Amino acid sequence: MAAVHQRSLYRSVLRELRKGVSTILSDMNGSCSSEQSVAPRPNRNKTILSSFRTMFEKSRDEESSESFSADMENAITFLRSQRTYKELLERYNPLVDLTAEERIEATARRVGLNMPIPKPDEER
Repeated sequence: MAAVHQRSLYRSVLRELRKGVSTILSDMNGSCSSEQSVAPRPNRNKTILSSFRTMFEKSRDEESSESFSADMENAITFLRSQRTYKELLERYNPLVDLTAEERIEATARRVGLNMPIPKPDEER
């Protein structure tokens, strides 16, 4: 029964890692579709995947499966929370990834103003 639970935990970890990558890919493409819900394998972080795989392989031999299960459930919760945090930050703070100049222009447009067009000799 413990092997079934470990397999379930491992699949949950992989699912959360895949969802985290797919939200990044959908943001880069500008849309989110059902086809993008699964991230292609090359875009996944191989180091993180191999680290989780190593932890699960080592846990087969150890006797403290309850503490390992609790740790993995905490890791799944952490990954899910981080993904949700990124989604909320991008949704409610759309200026987060802009440069300072782009942020000023977006703020001016938001209140109904346009930034003045600089003359060629007044370039920054």
